[in-house]
Amino acid sequence: MSSAGVDPAGLRELAEQVARAGGDLIRAGLAEDPDAREVSGTKSSSTDIVTAMDQAVERLLRERLAEARPADGLLGEEAGYSPGESGLTWVLDPIDGTVNYRYGIDAYAVSVAVVEGDPTVDGAWQPVAACVHNPATGETWTAGRGLGAQLQPGDGSAPRELKLGPPPELGQALVATGFGYAATRRAGQARVLTGVLPQVRDIRRIGSASLDLCGVATGTVDAYYERGVNVWDIAAAVLVLTEAGGALAGLRGAPAGGAMVVGAASPLLEGLCDVLGQLDADSDPT
Repeated sequence: MSSAGVDPAGLRELAEQVARAGGDLIRAGLAEDPDAREVSGTKSSSTDIVTAMDQAVERLLRERLAEARPADGLLGEEAGYSPGESGLTWVLDPIDGTVNYRYGIDAYAVSVAVVEGDPTVDGAWQPVAACVHNPATGETWTAGRGLGAQLQPGDGSAPRELKLGPPPELGQALVATGFGYAATRRAGQARVLTGVLPQVRDIRRIGSASLDLCGVATGTVDAYYERGVNVWDIAAAVLVLTEAGGALAGLRGAPAGGAMVVGAASPLLEGLCDVLGQLDADSDPT
């Protein structure tokens, strides 16, 4: 499907509807079952956990989207990739920040995006509409291509249009980051952190890539970087950030993706990329 045949406003509304439905399921599950936070399995390592709620929310998202948009593809963290016929794919993270959810830390989100292109290849997809919904706080970020980005606070007050102003210099920037699950990767990320920390105001580790990027768009942090993220971690928040006036990059001209994601407004983005490039932050220890 060409971009001329896409309705970002309508897709944004659907993304928000299904993300909020996922949030409702999480809240209902926590209210009804004291064991709703329990781990049901692991993935890449013993610390990379999945809960029954992750799986239940993704099933709900897939069911709602398949009913509303049967020709679209679906790519989710828990159930994999089902290509579609429309040229659009819904990219889903049922709980971004599962460890936070497991421990009762209110920093996790249902992330729903619809993209054009191939979401399995870094740089080969572009988001069209998105919603990032935090079930614990009620905060909800939405964006549509060419329509801007909004934050609806959890207290029911009016939505806020998001528009980034000039960023601080690197030395005054509050920078968010995250860490992988494999011990070797964490060792490399610790090395990079010791190189970045003296050159910025401070570091925050929130534990949810989507909320980190939405934080840049909102202004609660100035920048974000991380190695090892997946497309479902960032697809929705990417659009929130770019529609708010920020940008996303990889290192050394590579597209943002698994090797490295850096998000900020220019020129802070370029300055942070330079530092990370000097530190070989897109490489694991050998």
